[in-house]
Amino acid sequence: MATPLKIDFVSDVSCPWCAIGLKSLDKALAAIGDDADVTIHFQPFELNAAMPPEGQDIGEHLTEKYGSTPEQQQQAREMIRSRGADVGFEFAMDKRGRIYNTFDAHRLLHWAGLQGRQKELKEALFKAYFTQGLDPSAHEVLIYLAGEVGLDKEAARQVLHSGEYAGDVRQAEEFFHRHGINSVPAVIINERHLISGGQPAAVFEKALRDIMAKSA
Repeated sequence: MATPLKIDFVSDVSCPWCAIGLKSLDKALAAIGDDADVTIHFQPFELNAAMPPEGQDIGEHLTEKYGSTPEQQQQAREMIRSRGADVGFEFAMDKRGRIYNTFDAHRLLHWAGLQGRQKELKEALFKAYFTQGLDPSAHEVLIYLAGEVGLDKEAARQVLHSGEYAGDVRQAEEFFHRHGINSVPAVIINERHLISGGQPAAVFEKALRDIMAKSA
């Protein structure tokens, strides 16, 4: 009998380690196969909730936030690119010149979850930002991506223009902050077990199998 695994994947669409973590988690779940009955919910987290609508140059932002030098930023980009390649995700770092506000993307993801297309939209958002260099705060980009994953584009437009689900997103963000989630990705299993960071697939698989064994 398959072991139930409820996975809350807390992340931001502008977080490269979240894209890596999701790909690694997918590989781990594929290895586990039918031994687990998996449901995944993508939960909102904003790395830069105060980011203005026009965004900010990524190098400038990283220097302000972390005090990192251009050399350190280049090293980090290379590490991210390499880890992404290991799990089959392409980071086109030369196209990612700015970082943007992601609140509307999280609102649309909440709506997509109600339509059964949340994971597809999440993956499309990661690709749009990190591989194609698109602006995930731009409504036309979000509407286009919604259509690409089989969602109704006019319904997506209505969600974005109306401000719908803003309260749901804020409530979820506050819930996870209150429960100690201050960095992402944070992968919470069955509301009890936390796996932090963009771990390799083998680490996710071992942790999930350990949780499943204890649940049996």
